[in-house]
Amino acid sequence: MINDSLKLKGRVALELKDAEGNIKETREIDNLVVDAGLDFIASRMEGTTSDVMSHMGLGSGTTAAAAGDTDLESLLGSREALDSTTATDNVITYVSSFEAGDATGAVTEAGIFNASTAGTMLCRTVFDVVNKAADDTLQVSWSITISAS
Repeated sequence: MINDSLKLKGRVALELKDAEGNIKETREIDNLVVDAGLDFIASRMEGTTSDVMSHMGLGSGTTAAAAGDTDLESLLGSREALDSTTATDNVITYVSSFEAGDATGAVTEAGIFNASTAGTMLCRTVFDVVNKAADDTLQVSWSITISAS
């Protein structure tokens, strides 16, 4: 008997730097691929009617990530276009840099989306506060590993 199961595991790496480029804080956090994200992945296997994931958002919401989530609880600023997307060895990695003045404040949540507004959310994570000052930059590298179990 063949029993195939597919697993998705997400991991988010945050690197906060001050105005001079000094690292203030680094952190790694697990994420949740939400129901809408799973539906998106399945739809891409059937065709290309949905836009690819293209934006990342940061917010200040503190409600735990849930499978039914479709957006961040409290967006800080606006979603940022992804700086890069790479897919290698069953891992897709999304990278976005939030420059000075972008998403300033108490950052506690993040998400990946396929549009600058509305659209589909692939995944969401909630974490302990990262205080991003107005002149700080925050680089977020988000990896999703697809594996059989």
